[in-house]
Amino acid sequence: MPLKLAIVGRPNVGKSTLFNRLAGKKLALVDDQPGVTRDRRFAHGRLGDLDLELIDTAGFEDVTDESLESRMRAQTELAIDEADVALFVFDAREGLTPLDRIFAEMLRRRNKPVVVAANKSEGKQAEIGAAEAHRLGLGDPIPISGEHGEGMADLYAALLAVTPEELQEEFEDYDDDTKPIKIAIIGRPNAGKSTLVNRLIGEQRLLTGPEAGITRDSISVDWTWDGRKIRLVDTAGLRKKAKVNEKLEKLSTQDTIRSMTFAEVVLLVMDATHPFETQDLQIADLAEREGRCVVFVLAKWDLIEDPGQILKEFNEHAERMLPQLRGAPVVALSGETGRGVERLMPAVIKTHRDWSTKVKTRDLNDWLQLAMQRHPPPSVGGKRVKPKYMAQTKARPPTFVLFSSRADQMPDHYRRYLVNSLRESFDLPGVPLRITIKSGANPYADAEQGYVVKGKRAFEKKEAEKARLKASRNTVKKSAQRAAILAEASADAGAAAAGKPAPIKAVSAKAASGKAGAVKADAGKSEAVKSDPGKAAVKSVKPQGPKAQKKVSTTPSYKVGTKTAGGKAGGPRRPVAGSRVVRGNKTPGGKPKGR
Repeated sequence: MPLKLAIVGRPNVGKSTLFNRLAGKKLALVDDQPGVTRDRRFAHGRLGDLDLELIDTAGFEDVTDESLESRMRAQTELAIDEADVALFVFDAREGLTPLDRIFAEMLRRRNKPVVVAANKSEGKQAEIGAAEAHRLGLGDPIPISGEHGEGMADLYAALLAVTPEELQEEFEDYDDDTKPIKIAIIGRPNAGKSTLVNRLIGEQRLLTGPEAGITRDSISVDWTWDGRKIRLVDTAGLRKKAKVNEKLEKLSTQDTIRSMTFAEVVLLVMDATHPFETQDLQIADLAEREGRCVVFVLAKWDLIEDPGQILKEFNEHAERMLPQLRGAPVVALSGETGRGVERLMPAVIKTHRDWSTKVKTRDLNDWLQLAMQRHPPPSVGGKRVKPKYMAQTKARPPTFVLFSSRADQMPDHYRRYLVNSLRESFDLPGVPLRITIKSGANPYADAEQGYVVKGKRAFEKKEAEKARLKASRNTVKKSAQRAAILAEASADAGAAAAGKPAPIKAVSAKAASGKAGAVKADAGKSEAVKSDPGKAAVKSVKPQGPKAQKKVSTTPSYKVGTKTAGGKAGGPRRPVAGSRVVRGNKTPGGKPKGR
């Protein structure tokens, strides 16, 4: 069981900053102006091996009238009565003020263990102010800094000294594994949210009043209903974005949206005298986009003169304006008188159960076939979209995946038809549903779009084989060129050793330039033919364009060859780039046969 620690003091001394430091999270709103915190905020914290249940309180004001400050003081006194230890925080830079002395006197009369903390004690300027706390008679002050985390070790020792022994033995046993249902109560300012929370838990836990915008922080309240743990989160009212100008209200709006994100059920509280204004529709749409189940609450129902007719009109308006939340429960109640409050929690539990629904795959596919028979899929571009298989991937909210041909061309109206039919068939009213449409890739359709399983492996294997063959061809070609170069070098060396002139080499027309090059190439070819009559006659051609060159070299290399003088076929020969290879035998005159 943790130690209940109430952090108290006058306004703007750093109580919320120290609260966030001990909780390990930025839960409470912090600003330079005094009076930001108004309600009690609870959180679990830890200091060393000391488990704490922290209570952040509003700044103490010495007033007893009917004003808001007086109600804030009452909340602070309740927090002191509930706590085991009171942590009295004052500003060490300013020193003790008359209000600090009044508050210290009140703590002394409460007969509670008190630890005095001199906050903002970084630097030498705060040493004199911290020493003034000895006059209070509540023990030695502990210099700390909630902003920078200084003095936490001294604070731990002081708290451990005043902790009851029975709590020290139970620190390690404290562990709460059961998760409560998180309910966020959201709406416009002055819609009756805090009044509803107080009516549900049966005590004046939150500040209420005719003033709009009393709640600033998102206050969580743990509660038990019918044996189930519930966590109610009261949030600040959401106004239109154009009307939010102050920094503090922007922080409150961000805190409200964050509470909606982490909630499971959203109670959209609306004033029954002015329901479904534009801001209410935007809040409901935001909750649906976040995937939270929504329950509509019509507060201040005791002010309505014709309840039956107003409720009927409200349901029709909700069906028309929010089709994505069709069937969401509507509860009309009065937080002030308690009328209709007993119908709220059963509706919340049922909606939460629907939000956590898991549907069997077989039932989903049976439903899919019936839905397609009732309303066949449309045809797009002359070809029909064919849904094939459906399964649920997760719950909270229920999310489904539908495999279909031409999934990217599925019309939005048919998707909406599937969502509405799914909600009606499986009794999921007011629950946001998600359907993702996918299609398996065709492994033979397009080589750039990716492949699936077997088709992808076959394609990669084929590409690897092509690369291997290309590399082997390049290796053979380079080896042949290297061998030809070595043969020519050895022939030149042999001729030089015998004292003979070097043999004349054939020069292609592509390498030759001008008439002189062409004549030399022809002479070289004639000499080569005379020396070796078994070789093919190669006729030089002029360089041509890419199209003509492509037509010239279409003959496969393995079909190009010559016949020797004895009439036997010679081996295949590759065509020379830029020239044509011509079949033929030698003429009786010994010259190559022409075209």
